[in-house]
Amino acid sequence: MALAVASSSLSTLPTRGRPRKWFPGKFAASASSPVRTRVKATKGVSSVCEPLPPDRPLWFPGSSPPEWLDGSLPGDFGFDPLGLGSDPELLKWFAQAELMHSRWAMLGVAGILIPELLGRLGFIENYSWYNAGTREYFADTTTLFMVQLALMGWVEGRRWADMIKPGSVDIDFKLPHIKKPKPDVGYPGGFWFDPMMWGRGSPEPVMVLRTKEIKNGRLAMLAFVGFWFQAIYTGDGPIENLLNHIADPGHCNIFSAFTSS
Repeated sequence: MALAVASSSLSTLPTRGRPRKWFPGKFAASASSPVRTRVKATKGVSSVCEPLPPDRPLWFPGSSPPEWLDGSLPGDFGFDPLGLGSDPELLKWFAQAELMHSRWAMLGVAGILIPELLGRLGFIENYSWYNAGTREYFADTTTLFMVQLALMGWVEGRRWADMIKPGSVDIDFKLPHIKKPKPDVGYPGGFWFDPMMWGRGSPEPVMVLRTKEIKNGRLAMLAFVGFWFQAIYTGDGPIENLLNHIADPGHCNIFSAFTSS
C-alpha cells in the first residue's frame, strides 16, 4: 500500500453508524451513516507533491487500483488487497507508520552492514549485530534504556503534535530573507532535515524523491527480516552469508537453512 503522508487533511466522510474518534484535533473523524463508505485519499494530499498520473505503474500489471489509492501518496502502486486504507483517517495513520518504519529500517540495515564490514576490515573485533545487546558499553544497559526512552518519548511526542497540528513543531531558523517551506507531516525539511533543500523544488521532483525514499524503505524492511532469519539459522551476519553463498551457491542458500540438521 502506498504510504507517505502530507499535511493537508483528507476528506472526512461517513464510515459507520456511531461516532468514532481515532485521533484528536485534525485526526478526529465522525460518522452518521450505517453503511461503511470507502473514500479516496483525495488529490492534493500533499501541498508540495505532484500526484501520480492515472496510468501509473501498478503492483500487478493490468489490475485496477482501489479508489482510495489515487496516486496522491508517494509510492502508490495500488496495493491494498485487504482494503486497510479505505478509511481516510486510518490511511493517514498507516502512511505515517510505514514512513517511520521505513526510515528506521534503513538506519537499522546500515547499522548492521557497516559495522560488519568494519569488522572484516579489522576495525572492530568480535562484532555480531544479533548479540550487540550483550556487549559492555560506556554505561550499563538500564541507564542506556532509560536515556533512550526519554529521548524517544520526547521526539515521538513532538512528531505526534505535528500530526495533530501540521507546522506547529518548528525548530528551523527564523530568518526574514528565507521563505519557510509549507508544512508537510512526516517531512519537516528545513535546515536540520533538508540542508540541501531537495524537498523545496517543484512538486514533480519532490514526488520522485519521496517515492524513492519509500521504495528503499520497503526494501530495507524486507532486508532486515532476512538478516534476522539469517542470524537465527546460520549464526552469521549478512555479509558473511553473502560471501558463503557466492563461494558455494549450491549448498549455501535459503533451502539449506531448512534441510540442515
